[in-house]
Amino acid sequence: MRLAVIDLGTNTFHLIIAEQNAGELQIIYKTNQPVKLGEDITKNNLIIPTAFERGITCLQDFKAEIDKYEIDVVKATATSGVRSAKNGMDFVEAAKERAGIEIDIIDGDEEAQYIYEGVKWSGAITGKSLIMDIGGGSTEFILCDEESLVWKKSYNIGAARLMQAFFNSDPINETDTSSIINHLAEELKALKIICNEYAPETLIGSAGAFETFAGMINDDIDIKTIATADIPLLDYKNLAAQLIQSTHQERANMEGLIPLRVDMIVMASILTNYILDEFGIKTIKLSTYDLKMGVLQSLKS
Repeated sequence: MRLAVIDLGTNTFHLIIAEQNAGELQIIYKTNQPVKLGEDITKNNLIIPTAFERGITCLQDFKAEIDKYEIDVVKATATSGVRSAKNGMDFVEAAKERAGIEIDIIDGDEEAQYIYEGVKWSGAITGKSLIMDIGGGSTEFILCDEESLVWKKSYNIGAARLMQAFFNSDPINETDTSSIINHLAEELKALKIICNEYAPETLIGSAGAFETFAGMINDDIDIKTIATADIPLLDYKNLAAQLIQSTHQERANMEGLIPLRVDMIVMASILTNYILDEFGIKTIKLSTYDLKMGVLQSLKS
């Protein structure tokens, strides 16, 4: 049986195709496109026309691949970018009519659950952990250990959303940085309470920005083939400081930093720094398995 998962993120759309044999899943194809569906979304809470069209075109491309691979089961999930937009349902209807893709808009709780299942599958969870998945529109936090999910919550503090609201200087200045940190402190009150009680020892970054951090720190890592990797704390801190202090052009010239993340990596660094400092976490891991892998796992028969 062949399965396909489409993950419609606020920045990037992903397609992953797997074959199931005797209960085992083997990835046979994967691709992604930097659609930037959430471009300027904070202005009027709308998917703007150019982003809308990029999204539909991408889904048409994905549908062509799905047809080529003769897929038995397809599941497409949309997260913050679609669920928070006033015209999100218009996009869902257009995707069905023009691309033949039926989209399931999932809420923040479902999103966090799928992320947990994906990260668990990677083997990254050892002991008390805090999973963080920095998306474009939202960021999910999950407290867990190897056996169980303890607590989960989705917050509208994704990198694109933070960037559109607070990133007004180049390089980012202290005023903008302070505004972001104050916003995080206000938004993450519940997380602070539960983390002070649970005391996670490891921060697990789910794909995205954490793949960039890991790859820039160690260029021997092949992100496409590994499930998990350690991110040394001191190396991360040095890299984050460099990213935050650099200009857009300096970051654009950095090895291992894809164009989509040139500016959003600054937001991801500030957010990650805040979590590490606030909760005194000293160990960081990457899980390349994220929401789409959790969705894929849920389709296994």
